[in-house]
Amino acid sequence: MRRPRRPRALFTAPVLLLAVSLSACGVQPSGVIGAGEPATGLTKGLRLYYVSASGRLEGVSRPDTTISEVGAALKLLSAGPTEAEQQRGLTSLVGGFSYRATGEEARVTLSSPDASFTGNRRDDLVNGQLVCTLARAQSVLHPGIRPDDVQVTLSGTGGPLGPYRCSQFLAGR
Repeated sequence: MRRPRRPRALFTAPVLLLAVSLSACGVQPSGVIGAGEPATGLTKGLRLYYVSASGRLEGVSRPDTTISEVGAALKLLSAGPTEAEQQRGLTSLVGGFSYRATGEEARVTLSSPDASFTGNRRDDLVNGQLVCTLARAQSVLHPGIRPDDVQVTLSGTGGPLGPYRCSQFLAGR
């Protein structure tokens, strides 16, 4: 008994179509391409702001750290960077001073009878560490508030300064 022959085109067309669809689309493989600095942007969780060796503020994540009030972030900041962060050149200019930090919605006030908040370059970095860390802490405690929307007032021996936003200390430095 002889089998009926199927037309070759019925078999060849699907195989040819499959081969074309699986072939490369003209993109050649390449090696690793350097693209500069790692991506930056919004991250989740607490961030503390330290001063880099180049004199700029740099935020470091503390994603597994929980806080129950805004002032707790300053305790972590005062403890300083981790050993690995210190090896990367990060340091804290925020030292032992008494303070009281309170937050309500998108406003935070840091009161310190011991501190004098001024505008010289060194104090500008200290102020930036405080403002950026407190703004991030407030946004962690109130997830509907973005860190950039938080305004921080620093009140010391010279009276209140601010309100400041973190972006004022990060821009153009």
